Amino acid sequence: MVFAAPNEALARAEELLGADPSPLHASVAHQVIGIWQRDFGDTRRALAHLRRARELAARADSAEREADVLATLGVALVHAGRTREGLAAFERGVARGTGHTRARVLYRRAYVWWVLGRHGEALEDVRRAVPVLRQADDVIWTARALTLRATVHLALGAVERADADFTAAEALWDTTGQEHDKADAVESRGLAAFRSGDVPAALRLLDEAEERYGKLGTPTFMLSIRRCEVLMAAGLATEALAEADGAISALDGIGGQSTRKAELLLVAARAARLAGDPQTSLARAALAVRLFAGQRRSWYETHARLVLLEARTATGRASGRLVADAAAVAERLAAFGAPAAPEASLLAGRIALDLGWTADAERHLAVAARSRHGGPPLARMTGWAAQALRARAAGSARGVLEACRRGLDVLDDHRMTLGASELRARATAQGAELAALAQRASLVSGGPRRLLVWSERWRATVLSAPPTRPPADPVLLSTMTAFRELAARADEARTDGGRPAPALEREQRRLEREIRSRTLHMRGEGSGDGDRFDVGRLLDRLGDDLRLVELAVLDGRVHVLLCGQGRVRRFEAGLLAEAEREAEHVQAGLRRLAHPGGEARLPLAEAAGARLQELLLGPAAAHLGNGPVVVVPPGRLHRVPWALLPALRERVLSVSPSASSWLRAKETAPPPGGRQVLVRGPGLASGGAEVPELADRHPARGGAVSASSPTERGGEAACADGDGGWGPEPDDVYESRAAGRPTVLEGDEARVPRVLRELDGAALAHIAAHGTFRADSPLFSSLRMADGPLIVHDFERLDRSPYRIILSCCDTARFASVGADELLGLVTALLPLGTAGVVACSAPVNDAAVVPLMLALHKGLDAGLSLAEALRDARAALPGDAVHQATGWAFSAFGAA
Repeated sequence: MVFAAPNEALARAEELLGADPSPLHASVAHQVIGIWQRDFGDTRRALAHLRRARELAARADSAEREADVLATLGVALVHAGRTREGLAAFERGVARGTGHTRARVLYRRAYVWWVLGRHGEALEDVRRAVPVLRQADDVIWTARALTLRATVHLALGAVERADADFTAAEALWDTTGQEHDKADAVESRGLAAFRSGDVPAALRLLDEAEERYGKLGTPTFMLSIRRCEVLMAAGLATEALAEADGAISALDGIGGQSTRKAELLLVAARAARLAGDPQTSLARAALAVRLFAGQRRSWYETHARLVLLEARTATGRASGRLVADAAAVAERLAAFGAPAAPEASLLAGRIALDLGWTADAERHLAVAARSRHGGPPLARMTGWAAQALRARAAGSARGVLEACRRGLDVLDDHRMTLGASELRARATAQGAELAALAQRASLVSGGPRRLLVWSERWRATVLSAPPTRPPADPVLLSTMTAFRELAARADEARTDGGRPAPALEREQRRLEREIRSRTLHMRGEGSGDGDRFDVGRLLDRLGDDLRLVELAVLDGRVHVLLCGQGRVRRFEAGLLAEAEREAEHVQAGLRRLAHPGGEARLPLAEAAGARLQELLLGPAAAHLGNGPVVVVPPGRLHRVPWALLPALRERVLSVSPSASSWLRAKETAPPPGGRQVLVRGPGLASGGAEVPELADRHPARGGAVSASSPTERGGEAACADGDGGWGPEPDDVYESRAAGRPTVLEGDEARVPRVLRELDGAALAHIAAHGTFRADSPLFSSLRMADGPLIVHDFERLDRSPYRIILSCCDTARFASVGADELLGLVTALLPLGTAGVVACSAPVNDAAVVPLMLALHKGLDAGLSLAEALRDARAALPGDAVHQATGWAFSAFGAA
């Protein structure tokens, strides 16, 4: 009962002790309390109760009872870090017990061997225990033993054997009422899914296990350790670090198991290193090493030493001593049969290369490279990274490029198993080293064309395929509706009272976590074998007049790849870090210019634009010709207002996350019918004044369709149907679309379900609404509608997003730069879904000044211009004051429509 219903078991045991029981029964009660405290509470109290249980068992003259208590005591001592005493208790327990009891003792000693990282001994004890437990028809303990054996197999990389044992154990658990053990089985299946490379399934199963544990009210420290491992593999290292540190604090608060604390410190150290915080990684890893050493857990201690060495290397401490230490760690991990051994060999080889020790580097890298042909995707990538470094040391650019290609292909296949665009984007960080190696090799040996190919190979890859469409999950849909309603109430409370509403905001954050969690569970449906980038095809599309400027960053310097007139030329520009600082200054200047009275700052902004041009374009600025320009910046330069650069100020200018995405946009056909949608959200300072004026421009076609007409309101009930879908449409909407009149959604009709239904498949959408960018969670960046925020997750439910979209509000062109060179935000969510062109804003702007810009922009579109052409003409038509000029510079055209 202590695992099936722990709190009830604790209460029953305490009640029994209050009734003056016999020594035998009192021994059982103290053992139950000891187990509860050991696993869910204070380890010191656990030891006191278990020692009392043993004394009472001896007084009852029950050898079997004493053996059973000794096994429980042995586990508690090991978890308290007193390994020698714990193993001694097991020796006495095995000697005292017989038959069925001894098998249970052996199972628990096998568990301790696993905790200590001594996997061979663990498998031997389980091998001896399982037949006896089966013969005794002990279903619960047999299932526990099979689950443990599967977990040990996973630690050794034997995934198929683990799957077989997990399947057998789960069949047994289904016949019992052991809810804690069932939750543990689900958790273990999550670990198995992770080891086999299925990250979405792992996240789903671990979340399910957490729900089950939550119903039992039991702590979940082991679950936190496993989830941190999965989060790190998914590129969510910062979240893993926060979870590990939170679990450490909770464990310290209850005086919990020392062994679990050491394991949590190890995952925290790994997460900090992956999150780019080597100092925190050093501190956590050093403490973990000390704890593991004191606990005599060599397997774990060696893993912690590997992280410690990686953190030292990340702080720039390369030395011959580090090479030797990494090599020694690699040997020990290999002796343990640990899957992490190639990582240590790769580390030793990488440090040796940096020191110029080519012979040592070759020896270590050759060992690491063996993992490229088998195992989980990230292990194979480790092997291909080692192979690429070997080729670089040998001076073989061809070998470097081949190894990088093979390694990135592995990661491509892995990424496409992930359904969530966020996970796909973050996973690319695993390929950053391979991409950088390939770019350096192509720069040396292949000229500008090859550098362009490799720049494209790992740039904005998330946009290469639409994300998996969120499932018609009733729980997800209802959660999104609840989130929207709550966000609207919180926003209303802030607006009315000027103060935040903490309770509403806490619940909003909880719903955000639930939405995100369910989205991360989605499994990808595509393959990584998309169209490869073709330089010839790009140059054909560009022709003689159009220029595409792709900015590649190698070793901190910007390289300009100028494409057009049938060739690719390379120019060196400035340092990326300087360009980033200048871009931030420009953004601050634009924010100040958005308010009247900033005219004196206009020359400063123009001068900053000239400095940016020197840093980002360098000598290439003189070779742009006279025609349109497409700029393809790296992710870290996404906030540059490109129209402010002198060489681009008077041009037809568009921006694209990659040359590949520009090609796809160029070749995307507009939908038939030319349907237009105008949306006006609440609370704009200008009132979205351009929307009614734009609607009134079509009187010759019968006037715009207002969604506030009685017949339209009758159709709204159908579009917001109970399952979260969009439902059928009223007949007059079909008639209006056939007539070519724009649909106007405003007031109470600008609600998210209706807006999404109208946006789906439209030729042009203009949305005037407050935009909010969420740097902490970019897929919750939003546009404010009448019923709450329209978020990126909502857009991902569209079958086809509008061919052209104009977002006439602040911050809609802001992105979070994640992974290797990926962007997450509103615009990048739309591009893979069928949108060929977007006009959006990268800075706060003056709402009133936006209105004439938008009217002029639509005038150009009505005349048949592209978004980039219309935006160029619209800027030129604005008044010459600082506010209007800054407003024009803040908007950019993305894509090719």
